Amino acid sequence: MATRPDARLQNRLRVARAERDLSQDQLARTAGVSRQTISSIETGQYCPSTLLAFRLARVLGAPIDGLFWLEGET
Repeated sequence: MATRPDARLQNRLRVARAERDLSQDQLARTAGVSRQTISSIETGQYCPSTLLAFRLARVLGAPIDGLFWLEGET
């Protein structure tokens, strides 16, 4: 399946974090990034690297494709 050139990465990081009762700061410290990075990912202002996406998925106990997906391809 070809990816649309205008596809945007979407996420449910805020929901997954809230389900685990974690603050942005707690998630950030566990994942080794700043709270601002978590905030920017949650608001769609920043696309995480593959490594960071894997780290966040591991910390949250969720599959990567359960946290991140390309808009229009779900």
